[in-house]
Amino acid sequence: MNKLAETVQAQLLAAIDNDDLVLPTLPEVALSIREAAEDTEISVAALSKVIGRDAALSARLIKVVNSPLLRAAVEVTDLHTAITRLGINYSCNLAIGLVIEQIFHARSPAVEQKLRDIWANSLEVAGISYELCRRYTQLKPDQATLGGLVNQIGALPVLIYAEEHNELLSDPVCLHYVIEQIQPVLGDKILSSWEFPEQLVNLPSQIQDLDRCTAKVDYIDVVQIARCLSQRGRNRPLGTLPAYRHLGLPPGTELDIGELLDARSMLR
Repeated sequence: MNKLAETVQAQLLAAIDNDDLVLPTLPEVALSIREAAEDTEISVAALSKVIGRDAALSARLIKVVNSPLLRAAVEVTDLHTAITRLGINYSCNLAIGLVIEQIFHARSPAVEQKLRDIWANSLEVAGISYELCRRYTQLKPDQATLGGLVNQIGALPVLIYAEEHNELLSDPVCLHYVIEQIQPVLGDKILSSWEFPEQLVNLPSQIQDLDRCTAKVDYIDVVQIARCLSQRGRNRPLGTLPAYRHLGLPPGTELDIGELLDARSMLR
């Protein structure tokens, strides 16, 4: 690690410890959707009213329903039908994920491009997570999708910091290193401040531990394997990971990565 990376990492860690680092806030519409999702008796009509307050978000949900992965014989043109087709739980989690995308913006073209790259990869991980969860577990695919979307959320404060420190912005290798080192702990802090579900709140840091062992499969296992698949084998062989075995796949099984990656189209 070079001197600049050491300095920046020390400054960011100190800011985290002192609660001096400004974390991104969850937009109001996402808070309203989450509150609605906590009502087990909420109807499709009531949820439509909540999501319908954001016209752009409504349009995105309708687009998802009409994506190649979910498209039915008749095109969906209204929010009520879209939520009916997706289901209330999936609609809520997907909507929150789509709102989070709005946070991924910056003033600097270099930072904006980095944010776009991170979001594109998060979409890919989310799509693979959905398919892995649906095919190989009894967990909720919509929850796995949300986990994939926020797996790199901790990079946001680092990139905001980089916009204000040109020396870090001008050194892409150093910036990448700092993001990789700092984003897991920041991700946990952000999801905790957003009051995410207990199953996801420590996901950004725990997916980094490829030797992580649990009694049974969970969302972190699913997103961890999805992340490894999205990295095209740059980590250890999948069959050696406890998370891979948790999914019930025998060692040596070759997942159809291309087919899994097609799932990401539903989030675009």
